Amino acid sequence: MEEDCEYRHWDELIPDALGLIFSHLPLQEVLTVVPRVCKAWNRAVTGPYCWQEIDIELWSNRCHQADHLDRMLQMLILRSSGSLRKLSVTGLQNDSIFSFIAQHAGSLKTLKVPRSGLSNSGVVNVAEKLSSLTFLDLSYCCKVGPEAIQAIGKHCKSLIEFCRNMHPLDVASVVSHDDEAYAIANTMPKLKRLEIAYHRVSTEGVLKILSCCNFLEFLELRGCWDVQLDNKFFKEKFPDMKVLGPRVIGFYDMINDWEDCCSDYFSDGSDYLAWEFLEDGEMGEFYEDEFEHGWDDNFNADRVNIDLEPHIWPPSP
Repeated sequence: MEEDCEYRHWDELIPDALGLIFSHLPLQEVLTVVPRVCKAWNRAVTGPYCWQEIDIELWSNRCHQADHLDRMLQMLILRSSGSLRKLSVTGLQNDSIFSFIAQHAGSLKTLKVPRSGLSNSGVVNVAEKLSSLTFLDLSYCCKVGPEAIQAIGKHCKSLIEFCRNMHPLDVASVVSHDDEAYAIANTMPKLKRLEIAYHRVSTEGVLKILSCCNFLEFLELRGCWDVQLDNKFFKEKFPDMKVLGPRVIGFYDMINDWEDCCSDYFSDGSDYLAWEFLEDGEMGEFYEDEFEHGWDDNFNADRVNIDLEPHIWPPSP
């Protein structure tokens, strides 16, 4: 008895399935290789199917030209056609590109924009358009203050995770972050996860957060040296809450390792690659600023894929 084996060609898969498959490929290949395979794959890549979740955080860390980053974001967000649910990017240079993101944030649930040059007014002006957010990362955004945080809390009623970690050097001259703590406490009652590492927040500021955010399950306080709350307090008052800090064990021993990681991760050199945009907004050929060839054949993504999520600064031993 012969069994009829039916094989379905790759170009016959529905765009949703192709988009799901392509989402596991490196950004470089999705934008430059996949569209040239066949018309069906090109339609899948240029449509919204691949861009409901956009993660260019690693690429943007190596992109030192703001106009390239802005144009990349604009192209990918427009391709999402209003279906964007998650966006991860670092180093936004101005409020205008953040405003563009907000204009297309109708379905956006997760927004990660650490190390960005956003201003208070820039965030306040568009906070209302980010009302669908459940996760927001504004870590290392030094120009953002309590006004922006209050606006986010006022309009993002579904927010349950908020990351607002800082670098010790960026807060060295800051007297107090209690105004931010009170803004969080007064406007974000549904938070389940809060990260405020290295904030100059007082014990009173943290107690205010604890009294208002009754659903907290995780609280990051590492480096908040002014907080005088020990493990005994949290075990007695909040036994189900996971708390990191305020002490950082082995902090000074890890500084050198951390600086080495940062040096490798943010260095200018062969790891920096950019794309050349054609006039019609589509991707052209790759180019490098310092090398003759395209993508370095020896480039190993795992080598630079250092986990720099704000909540683990500094890295655990």
